[in-house]
Amino acid sequence: MTAMQPDASANENAVAALAQERKGRIQPVLIAGGGIGGLAAAIALARRGIASHVLERRTVFDEEGAGIQIGPNGTRILQRLGVAEALRPHVGVPEIIRVSDGSNGLDIALLPLGRWIAERYGAPYWVAHRSDLHAVLLHAARSEPLVALSMGFEVTEIATEPDTVAVAAQSGEAWTGKALIAADGVWSTVRGQQFSSPQPCFAGKSASRTVLMLELLPPEFRTPETGIWLFPDAHVVHYPVSAGGELAVVVILKDEHDDQDWSAPVHPGWVQQRLPTCAEPLRELITLARTWKRWALHTLPVPQTWVRGPIALLGDAAHPILPFLAQGGVLALEDAAVLADAMQRFADDVPAALQSYEQRRRARAQRVASASRRNGRIYHLSGPLAAARNLAMRMAPPEFLMARYDWLFGWRAD
Repeated sequence: MTAMQPDASANENAVAALAQERKGRIQPVLIAGGGIGGLAAAIALARRGIASHVLERRTVFDEEGAGIQIGPNGTRILQRLGVAEALRPHVGVPEIIRVSDGSNGLDIALLPLGRWIAERYGAPYWVAHRSDLHAVLLHAARSEPLVALSMGFEVTEIATEPDTVAVAAQSGEAWTGKALIAADGVWSTVRGQQFSSPQPCFAGKSASRTVLMLELLPPEFRTPETGIWLFPDAHVVHYPVSAGGELAVVVILKDEHDDQDWSAPVHPGWVQQRLPTCAEPLRELITLARTWKRWALHTLPVPQTWVRGPIALLGDAAHPILPFLAQGGVLALEDAAVLADAMQRFADDVPAALQSYEQRRRARAQRVASASRRNGRIYHLSGPLAAARNLAMRMAPPEFLMARYDWLFGWRAD
C-alpha cells in the first residue's frame, strides 16, 4: 500500500508511477468487486495457485438480496470451487416448475426438476437466498491464503504497464497487480473508465422482492416447487430458500421509474395495485408480504470488447442479463471458472489469457442474454398470443420443453 494525495490529478500521476515502479514483479490478480462473480473468480484462481486481491467498495457486506436459482451449469461450478457442500444445507431443491395463468390460477405446464434434471445434467438444480450463496463464497475466500480482501475500496484511478496494473481509491490507498478484473456490476466504474461502452439502458420494467416464512403460508405454497405466474406485461416467480424455511417471491412489472437502487423500499400497496387481477391463491400470497424491495431492470449492449490490455470485465459488468432465464448470477460463476482456466493456461501472458477468456465467453453470454429477452416476451404476452402460448405449453411433453435447454444447463467449463 502506498500513501498518495487525494486530489484527482495527483492520484493519476502517482498511480502511473506506482505501476511503472512495480513493473515486472510477481503480482496478484486484482478483482474490483466482492459480489458473487468477484469472490468466485478469486476462489477459482486460488484453486489454480494464482493469488488475487479483491477490492470491495462497501465497508460491510449487507445481508439483503433476492433469491437466486442455480441451474446445473452453476451448481457444477460450485462443486468445482469446493463450496457446494457448504451451501447444500441452505438450499431448496424444487421438484418441478409449475407454470400457471396468473389471472385464473390454471396450470399451464409442470416442468421436471429434482431427480430428472440432476440425472440429465449430472448436477442438481438449486434455489437459494443470494445472501447464503454470498456468505459461503465469502467464507471460502477468507479461508484461502491466496486471496486477500480489502473493504471500503472503490477504484477511482487506473494505470497500466505491459505486465502491471495499478489502482487507487479517492483516499489515496493504492494496490498493484498483474491484471484487473472488473466484477463491479452493471454500473461498473472500471468499465466506465476503461472501455468505450454506453451506459445501461432502463428496460421499462422493475422487479420487487420479498421473503416470507413458509410456515405462515397456505399449504399450496409449502411444496418443493418453483412457481411462475404469467400475466400480460408481468409475472411472479417464487421458490423455497433457506433450507426450505422461507419462500422468495419476485414480482416483475412494467414500470416508468428508473434508478440505480438495488434495494429501494416500496409500500406493499404499490405492488398490489400494479399487479393485474390475480387468482385467489396468488392474491393472498402477495397480500401477506409486508416488506418489498425494488430494483429497476437494465440492459446493456455487449461492449465491443471485454478486454483492454491487462483489464477484463466479468459478470454483470460485461453482460447484465434480464431475469427471465434465472442465469445472471450463474453466468458470473461460469465467467469465473473460464477466467481461472485461461490465467493458468497462459500464465506468462496475461493479455493472451484475458483474450482467451473473452473468446470463450462472448458468444455464450450473448446467447443467454438473447434467450432471456425472448423468455421475457413470451412470459408477458397478452390476448390471443398468450392463449396460443398456453395451449402450446399444455400440449407439449414437459420433458421436451425442458430438453430445449440442454445447451444452457449442459454447459461445462472444461
